Order: sequence, then C-alpha cells, then structure tokens
Amino acid sequence: MGNRVTRDDFEWVYTEQPHTQRRKEILAKYPQIKTLMGPDPHLKWIVSGMVFMQLLACYLVKDLSWKWIFFWAYAFGGCINHSLTLAIHDISHNVAFGNKQTKWNRWFAVFANLPIGIPYSASFKKYHIDHHRYLGGDSLDVDIPTDFEGWFFCTPLRKLLWLFLQPLFYSLRPLYVNPKAITRMEIFNALVQFSVDLIIYYLWGLKPVIYLIAGTILCLGLHPISGHFIAEHYMFLKGYETYSYYGPLNWLTFNVGYHMEHHDFPSIPGCRLPMVKKIAAEYYDNLPHHQSWIRVLWDFVFDDSIGPYSRVKRLCKLAKES
Repeated sequence: MGNRVTRDDFEWVYTEQPHTQRRKEILAKYPQIKTLMGPDPHLKWIVSGMVFMQLLACYLVKDLSWKWIFFWAYAFGGCINHSLTLAIHDISHNVAFGNKQTKWNRWFAVFANLPIGIPYSASFKKYHIDHHRYLGGDSLDVDIPTDFEGWFFCTPLRKLLWLFLQPLFYSLRPLYVNPKAITRMEIFNALVQFSVDLIIYYLWGLKPVIYLIAGTILCLGLHPISGHFIAEHYMFLKGYETYSYYGPLNWLTFNVGYHMEHHDFPSIPGCRLPMVKKIAAEYYDNLPHHQSWIRVLWDFVFDDSIGPYSRVKRLCKLAKES
C-alpha cells in the first residue's frame, strides 16, 4: 500500500480529524445523502433472530463434550456474538429506533447483549461517543493503545499475544486511560445480563454459559472477523488514520468495514453506507483501503513497521456538553 515507517511512538498530528471537513464537503455537494440518515427498520428483526438463534444453540450444546463446546464457540457462536457487538455499535448511534427513541435504543442494546454473556452495551456507548467526537484524542479516545502496549507488544510473538488478549485490553483500557463514573444504564445492563446467565445455567447447566462467554472472548481476539479492529484506524500508510474494507465479511458485521463512510456519517446505519460510497464515489475511491481482514492481521503481526504504536494521536479540547 505504499511506503511504511518503523515507529517507536504514536503519530502525533496537530490538525482536526479529516471526517469533519469531508462530511461538510459531501453534504454541500450531495445533500440527498441526508435522506440516508435515520433508523434501519430491519435491524431490530435481524438482531432478534440472532439472539434467539444463540438461545437455541445454548440448548443444543448442553450435552456436548467440552472440546466441541469450544469448537462451536469459535466456529459459530462467537461469530454471531462478534456480529452482535457490531450491531450494538450501530445501535449506539440510535439507528435501531431513531434519535427520538434513545431509551428504546439503549434497552434494545441490552437485549442484543444477552448472548455475549458479559455486560457490554452500556459501557460501550459511553466511550464510543468520545471515539467519534475526539478521534485519536490523547486520554479521550480509549480505542488507542496505551504507551505500554505500544512499547511491549512490538515483536511478532508479542503482537500475536496482544491480538489474542484484545478483549481484555478493550475492557480494561478505558478504566486506566479515561475512567468514568458507573451509570444507571450500566448497572441495569449488568443486572439483566447476569440474571439471564443464571437462568441459562439453571435450565441447561454450565456448558451453554461457557459456550457464550468463550465464543465472545475467542472471536473478539484472534479471529478473522477481528481484523476490523486493526483495519479501521491503524496507520498502514502515513497520513491516513481511517480505512475502509469492502469485502464479503461486511455481510456478517453490519458493514462496519465501510469505516471511512461511517465516521463521515455516524447517523447513517450500516446497511446504507454502501450508498454513501456510491453517491460520493470521488471522495472514497482513491483513498487507501483494505482488501482482506486476514491479510491485515498477517501484516500487523509480521511487518515490523506496524504495531500498537501505529495510530494517529492528537490533543483535543473537551467539547461543551449540551
């Protein structure tokens, strides 16, 4: 994809994120893109089907041996759970029921969270807002690795371990980088999640609970779908901090691969992001993008010029809360 540079620190920039200006330009030239904003009427039904599919799987795996529990957790259940985390990502932008029904979106995200096994949705929304508002912001965007991660996970074996432990870093990093008070929604999320976990345990035993949680941990770690974590914002080319991927795995991930388009227009649901690219093709066709998430993971591990330090960072002023 071009010239790469070996890094021993983050790429510090002193400009605003590119998405703000590009959004203004595209909307000025193609105002019809505003019609793509708003809820996705199919999202709630797709997510509900995935949740009930996993509940059925819990019943089906209750008598399997442990080796098959972990096999199906990685090969099937974890893929659905990873997809549900990306549905929660979309729901966090209020595209399930619209901006006027924020509570319905939050409650539905808790419902989508159920097969994941661990409370996630409320905490994710709390920090994801900052990821968009302060992209690359020092001590504000918790999507960026810590200095320790950048310094330590710098060899192929260590980077492989870092990918495997990605769920751990994503859950613990916010508590260190930008701790926030626990909200009522997070408490509600936890109470509902652990109650359903206990019900599943009471009905069918421990194996279905392990199937759900193991699938989440394994498929958010070293897994082809997890290539999107690296593909989205790791600086494979100097000067570019967001990348899209237009391959077939978008079918399983609510088009999260259309990531430049998503950051330009966060209120447009994933199902309509390909239309953004089609309408404003001249803004996206010539930007660098990824062809394969598996190739992204391979390059991340074995290319010495890429690692946790390969991220753009900037100093951001806190926005005034409305």
